[in-house]
Formats: sequence, C-alpha cells, structure tokens
Amino acid sequence: MADSSNNHPKTLNFNVGVLGHVDSGKTSLARALSSTASTAAFDKNPQSRERGITLDLGFSSFTVDLPEQLRAVSGGRGYDNLQFTLVDCPGHASLIRTIIGGAQIIDLMMLVVDVVKGIQTQTAECLLIGELTCPRMVVILNKTDLLPPNKRQTAIDKMTKRLHKTLENTRFKDCPVIAVAAKPVGPETEEPQGVPDLIELLKIQTYLPHRDPGGALLMAVDHCFSIRGQGTVMTGTILQGALAVNDTVEIPSLKVTKKVKSIQMFRLPVSGAMQGDRVGVCVTQFDPKLLERGVVCTPGSLHTLHAALISVRKIGYFKGSLATRAKFHITVGHETVMARVTFFGLPPGGSPQTPTTDPQPPPSDPHSPQPDPSPLSKPFSFDREYFHQDEYVIGQRAAGGAGSDPEQWALLEFERPVTCPSLCLVIGSKLDTDIHANACRLAFQGRLLEGFQEKNYSETTLPRLHIYKTKHKEGQVERVTDDYTVIGRNLFKKETNLQLFVGLKVTLSTGETGIIEGGFGQSGKFKIRVPEGLSLETKQLLSSTSKKKGKGGAKGEPTKEEEAKMDTQPININLRFKRYVFDPHKTMVQS
Repeated sequence: MADSSNNHPKTLNFNVGVLGHVDSGKTSLARALSSTASTAAFDKNPQSRERGITLDLGFSSFTVDLPEQLRAVSGGRGYDNLQFTLVDCPGHASLIRTIIGGAQIIDLMMLVVDVVKGIQTQTAECLLIGELTCPRMVVILNKTDLLPPNKRQTAIDKMTKRLHKTLENTRFKDCPVIAVAAKPVGPETEEPQGVPDLIELLKIQTYLPHRDPGGALLMAVDHCFSIRGQGTVMTGTILQGALAVNDTVEIPSLKVTKKVKSIQMFRLPVSGAMQGDRVGVCVTQFDPKLLERGVVCTPGSLHTLHAALISVRKIGYFKGSLATRAKFHITVGHETVMARVTFFGLPPGGSPQTPTTDPQPPPSDPHSPQPDPSPLSKPFSFDREYFHQDEYVIGQRAAGGAGSDPEQWALLEFERPVTCPSLCLVIGSKLDTDIHANACRLAFQGRLLEGFQEKNYSETTLPRLHIYKTKHKEGQVERVTDDYTVIGRNLFKKETNLQLFVGLKVTLSTGETGIIEGGFGQSGKFKIRVPEGLSLETKQLLSSTSKKKGKGGAKGEPTKEEEAKMDTQPININLRFKRYVFDPHKTMVQS
C-alpha cells in the first residue's frame, strides 16, 4: 500500500515462507538473511529459545532495491524497494497447524534441507503444504560446513540430483536448489556462507503477487502486546481486503469490536495497508493477553461454524484409509479442531463424475496473478442426491499411476465451533500419529463450501442434505394361499413393526413383482399380493414344496430330509429401498 507520507519510499512486501524439518537450520538462515527483526521474530517462547527451535511463526524482514524484472512490470505502481518478509514456520509435527495457518499468505517457499540428512518426514509434509498453498519454491541445502571440504561439492551435487528426482512429479519440478551454511561451526569461519548468492536468487524468483484490496478484511494476528500510553498493538499479515486508520475491526473469537488508532509497517507509520502487507495495528482499551494469535476482520464477515460441507480429495502420500465416522484433526482458517467426518459422492451410475485434478503448475509468466491452486471450489448443491460412502473412494489408476478420484464431499462435525472465512482451504490430518514414524500425517485437502452456524444444525439443515444408503433384505416364500397371494418369512425380525413396510414393492426370484400387504400371525411372517398373478411355473414349484410338507413328520411337519430338499430351491423375496441418512422420519423410498 502506498505510504501516507511522501518522504518514505514505496515498498513492495513479498512473503517468503521458510519451511523444513525440525533442526534443519531455518531460524539461523532467517537470521542470516535479516536486517530488521519484526516483533514476533525468532521465537518469543522461552522453551523454544533454549532449544533453538521455532515454536511460533516468527517474522523478520530485509529490504533490497527493486529487481529489474519488477521495475519493468510494476510500471505505474511505482515501487522503490522490495521487502522480503521471512515467515519462519515451525518444523515440529505438532505445529503443522501453524504452518497451514501461515501458508495462505506465502508468495514463495524456501524449503530448507539438512544436506547431511536429506528429505525427512516433516520435509515431505512441508512440501505437501507448499503444493497446496504456494506457487513457487527454492530449495536450500543448509549446513554444508558439516561436509568435509574435499568431498563437499560431490555431496552437494548428489543431494541436488536426489531432490530434483523427488520433485519431479510435483508442481515444483525444476525449481532452483542452492547450497549455504547459515551458521557455520568450526575454525574456518563464523560468517554465513552462500547468503549473498541466495539473496540474488530470491530477487530473480520474485514476481508481482496478486494483491486485492477488495472484499472484507481478514488479518492473521501472530503477536499482541501493549505500549504504555499508546494502547495495544496487534502484529500480523493481512490475508484479504484492506485496512485504514479509524476503521472498526472485529476480534471474532472474543466477539468485540475496536477502532484502529494507528498502523505501522515495519516501524514506519502508514494511513492504510492491504492484502499481503505485514502490519502493526494499534487499538485502545484491549488486554493483549486475550489474543496472542488469531484473526481480526471486518465486523460480521466471519462465521462461527458447528459443522461444514467441504469438497474433498485424499492426499496421495497418506497411507491409511479415510473412513466415515472417523475423527481427524481439521485445520481451517487459523484453527485446528477435531471433527467427525462423513464421506459422500454422486450416486453410482448417476451424473458424470467430474475428476478432481492436482494443483496446477504456476503460469509461465511469473508476473501474472496466481490461480487458485485448488479446483475444488465449485459451489455445493442441495438439490442433488448423493450416495453415502463408508470411506473415501479411490479412482481407477492407469499403469503409470495416472488417473483421478471421483468427485467427493465430506460433512465435518466439529467438536467445538470454529471461526473461518468461506471457501478457505481445509486440511485433514492424523496428528496423533507417532511423530517419528516415517509416515505422512496429512490425509486430505478440500475447500469449505457450506458452513452451518446453528447449534441445532442436525435438525435445521442436515435434513436438506439428501445423502442416501441403499438397503437390501432377503426372505423366502413359505407358501401360496391363492393365485395372487403368498406368505413370506425370514425378511423381518419378530419384533419389527411391519406397518412401516406396508405398500413397499418386492420381487420374487421367479420374476414376479409383489406388494407387502401386512403381517401374518405373530412370528414376523407377512402377506404379499402379486397384482399380475403368479406364473404357472411358480405355482407348480410352490405346490410341489407344499405337497412335500404334507408327508412325513408329526402333525404334517416335514421330515428333516424333506426340509433339506425343500430348501435347496426356495423362492427368494428381495426387498430393496433407499433411506436418507438425515431424514428425521427414516422414510423408506423406492424408485
């Protein structure tokens, strides 16, 4: 956003996410790159400082002259400088939610890899999150000082080759790989090595990010503190919309609104800011302890949801199955919450399936706006019928692994309400999986299509959702009473309320169609009317079985052998119907 005072040069903010496995040296790299540390930078958490591990999204920045390629395209926008804001994302598994929270505003990802260890579990997870949220990446091989000088180059070349192989089938194919030593140890040198080259590479990789000041404000707050005599400052990044001095903003988690007293961008006062900017916002009469991190928005623009419908797609590296009624950690907006998941799709043989596809590669022109990385944002329709699935369905794969899964959705029922924007990215994971097990814990991704704000959504909204299960029951014809009526058995339990089934159609294995007329006696037997009448063959088959029944055992009961013979060719009765999962009346429907 242009600065209010003309004395300050106009700066373009470019957000670079620094991701990688725990202890790969992300924070030291950010420190080596930075000149101005923002307030949230480099681990406020004392436990984290002792271990030298990032526990929160640290932010720091450095400014360079605007690169030539941006000068050419920024034309009328008149930027003078380029500020790189480094978002140092945690590598801890349990903090995956933080990474996803920050990923929405990352323009370029730096994946930091320990050159000695190569790709580890969390490196792979960071790569996945990058694929879902970010158009470009640079890979940094860190800790090159730990390699023996005479074998250093060979080891770097070997690791570079391995990484290119790993990235071959991702949207980051052919991305640049550069070797550095951010925090060298040993007598050789204390100075970071390779950092000036890295800065030049980052400059080449920048593009004009698509920034839109329109729409409601949404700002991710990562730190909150008070300044005596001024008020409370919330620092964070504007994810969407714009903000100006004297605007009123809402803190939805606390249901309070505050007026913006002043705004700073990296210690310089400004009158306003927009999407992608990193800002400090000062408000009065607000206790900073109430909001360490969270979101701030235009009043009334965010919704608190008890349940949601999402488009869904399994993440290929996840090894488990995705079962209905299972619980997953759902990261949505800036929150991670447990939810029970119900998967559903289009009816078998119904409308054509629209395949979901992988995230698109970025456009070849680096300066054009980036596309939505997910084609999963099609509006949801309550007017269609959907088929209940016991688990997520994997589509047919060709020999080379090509192919796609059928279009599918999921109902998420949250254990506690969550506040989030519509159409936001949703990631489902199994974060309780052992962090040391070498397995991907990200299970599925999708977009939030519909949210349910009422607490009693299961009574008010779910009945509008036509998800059905098909049911099939099978019984046998016991005997014939006349040409149009048979008595059936074994279709219902003794205690079943047969009234519910009166009027439903059944088919006999001999081909006739009948209608259930009601119960017969007390043992769960029932009467079927066959409007077209029984065929001659069926009557013969039934009369031969009833004749057999006439001989033998006491009081006309068939003998064991006869019963066995009789049961070799019973006439079966098939009852098929659909039941809508969320229908409060549990009505049985037949097409």
